[in-house]
Amino acid sequence: MNESFQALVLDQHDEHLHAEVKEVKADVLPKEEDGNVLVEVHYSALNYKDALGLTSSGKIVSHYPFIPGCEFVGTVVESDHLDIKVGDEVIATGFGIGERHFGGFSQYAQVPGNWLVKLPKGMNMRDAIAIGTPGLTAMLSIDALEHAGVRPGEEVLVTGATGGVGSFAITLLRRLGYHVVASTGKTDSPYLRSLGVETIIDRSELEGPVRPLAKQRFDAAIDSVGGNTLANILSQTRYEGAVAACGLVGGADLPTSVYPFILRGVKLIGIDSVMQPMARRTNAWERLEELIDPKVLNDMIHEIPLHDVPRHAEAMMRGELSGRTVVRLR
Repeated sequence: MNESFQALVLDQHDEHLHAEVKEVKADVLPKEEDGNVLVEVHYSALNYKDALGLTSSGKIVSHYPFIPGCEFVGTVVESDHLDIKVGDEVIATGFGIGERHFGGFSQYAQVPGNWLVKLPKGMNMRDAIAIGTPGLTAMLSIDALEHAGVRPGEEVLVTGATGGVGSFAITLLRRLGYHVVASTGKTDSPYLRSLGVETIIDRSELEGPVRPLAKQRFDAAIDSVGGNTLANILSQTRYEGAVAACGLVGGADLPTSVYPFILRGVKLIGIDSVMQPMARRTNAWERLEELIDPKVLNDMIHEIPLHDVPRHAEAMMRGELSGRTVVRLR
């Protein structure tokens, strides 16, 4: 492919970041491994990790100039990979895309074919990116809780409830028959009520000083906050409960003790969506296709053009966005 195309290019000058939509040539896309695949990108999405990289809030991007965007979905136009064919519709998440490898805020992206998942039958590209990394992370979290013995009908706490992972966790848990308790700073949220949440608690209840063991409140939890919040969740999880930890927006430290683990048998499970084996990814996407109602996705989605990404990244870091921000490339 020789034509030029538009991409959001992030560069650093005098320790200041600058993001601009530019015309770039295909030869800027790196070839790092055998089995490279060129994808015409239809949609990307703005994630918390992207917002960190675009706002200097965290060291996410490895080098400059750089095309960010941790995920994308599109149509294959060139392929050196045996299992990925021209015309396949694919989604790419994880594997350092948007961090070490040029990402999805671009009309074309090139990655190794073994990083790509073919879209499940019955799922279109807009719905796939609407689900994306947050939906995949939520599904992997629920898979882990189920493996740990958590069952429908039990009470599951979801922190960061209005964010992408939280929104999908709530939707999936309710579809599977769990009772959901949502923790958020937006306790009067019509958005959470629209997802069917009946019990909402203020996040401040979980942010205070940590006791080694506290009153048992939750059968299980999906936590994207970390820090004191995760420590308090562990101390309040019921006997033989499980907690899936998938984020650290509240901090990386964990000021807890061994008491929840050795006196109540609580299980703490780390969730990584970046380097998951392909078989597990494929299984999660098949479950997502089965469980997610496309009509529900429309209530979660806020769609923006590429040039609006930097402004929305700032808003995300201020906690002003809810649901899923989809970036339209075509």
